[in-house]
Amino acid sequence: MDKFVITIGREFGSGGMDVGRMLSERLKVKCYDKELLSLAAKESGLCQEIFENHDEKPTSSFLYSLVMDTYSVNGYTSAPFLDMPLNHKVFLAQFETIKNLADKESCIIVGRCADYALANHPNCLSVFIHADLDFRINHIMENFEVSKEKAADMIRKTDKKRASYYNYYSSKKWGDSRSYHLTLDSSQLSFEGCCDMIMHYMDLKHVKK
Repeated sequence: MDKFVITIGREFGSGGMDVGRMLSERLKVKCYDKELLSLAAKESGLCQEIFENHDEKPTSSFLYSLVMDTYSVNGYTSAPFLDMPLNHKVFLAQFETIKNLADKESCIIVGRCADYALANHPNCLSVFIHADLDFRINHIMENFEVSKEKAADMIRKTDKKRASYYNYYSSKKWGDSRSYHLTLDSSQLSFEGCCDMIMHYMDLKHVKK
């Protein structure tokens, strides 16, 4: 059976990770989020703490566009990779890990420009989960046990970081419906409803699972 991948972009507090885990249980495949950091660290030889400190953080360096082609041919031991900014090393290592995962197994990958990394994958569905602000604030307050003001601040800062990261590395717009196959409002559908819609979409598009 052909391997499939579902990539999930998400607004902070919209439950994208919750949806990913529910899909993981339904489809009997792994859901990768923070797990990608340890995998990328192992494959690249970089310290995992580096990945945690630079996870989904953009950089303004122009060197990225200059070294991508050379890196894709020569890998982690090439001079361009060794000389590039640390943020780029982290991104490229995750980029490579995502592609390797998609080659090996069917899976669900949350965040980290996975839809961009797998743009040429023949059996990949890219999804973006969003929600009303009040819904997201309440979800963060419950999950992190913080005040309403703190939850709103976490949402603002995390969304800004994720958007900057995605827009920089993918050359697309984070959260724009045209950047994904499917966008869903979890505050209207519920997490279970989002799972139902994704499963139905896969059936309609004849995504093999």
